[in-house]
Amino acid sequence: MSDHELKPGHSLGVASIPNLRDMGGYKTADGATTTRGLVYRSNQLNNISAGDMLLLAKLNLKNVFDLRTAAEKNPMPDELPVGVNNVWLDVLADVPASGPANLNALLTDPKNANTELGDGKVEALFKQAYRHCISLPSAKTGYRELFLSLADKNQVPALFHCATGKDRTGWAAAAFLTLLGVPREVVMQDYLRSNDYILPMYDTLIQKFVAAGGSPSIPRAIFGVKEEYLNAAFDEVQTKYGSIEKYFSEGLGITVEQQTALKKLYLKD
Repeated sequence: MSDHELKPGHSLGVASIPNLRDMGGYKTADGATTTRGLVYRSNQLNNISAGDMLLLAKLNLKNVFDLRTAAEKNPMPDELPVGVNNVWLDVLADVPASGPANLNALLTDPKNANTELGDGKVEALFKQAYRHCISLPSAKTGYRELFLSLADKNQVPALFHCATGKDRTGWAAAAFLTLLGVPREVVMQDYLRSNDYILPMYDTLIQKFVAAGGSPSIPRAIFGVKEEYLNAAFDEVQTKYGSIEKYFSEGLGITVEQQTALKKLYLKD
């Protein structure tokens, strides 16, 4: 992991958890730096090699927050080092049978997928899912618990994840960094790095999909991330609340004092 310590937002190089990243090391607009070694984001934590489990243990995590649905979590529960507390926060509980988490089945029929998911349809579904991350009661409840836990110095180091660590996790990371004062363009760069770590996992699937007549843009839009996805979430925040601070206070019920506690814990001069 030491090779990656000077590169904020880059993978920690744990092979079986490719999207595992430290949220620290980013500069804020006023010159502070987000603290390393306290909050991590990742893809799902299963099928972890013995060696990688030792690397995960070295993070000294107290809590792991699982943002997946029951359908995602139950067949592939988290595998954690001994003593780590596992907290399930299903942010999409109110839409368990729809949305991007269930698109994979359509990819089994590439030509039909071209019709059902082509011409921007996949992107529209994902943008709606990101708006759901702001507006759904289950999302508000889940993200509230996540951020309140992160505001408690006794609950960290901690890690949050979903399935691939790009959408539900992507919004959590973007909201967290934005509240801390990291510039939007840097937040977007952090978000888009999921493409570097997740898309290679699907190279074979994408090649087979294309060989059977499917458009490569469809699986890439499903398994990767796009600026327009995250922008849909920020647009929803702006429309409903006017600012990230009001999203936290009015949407999530996290007071100004609690927001200040987050900043105090995760920023250093």
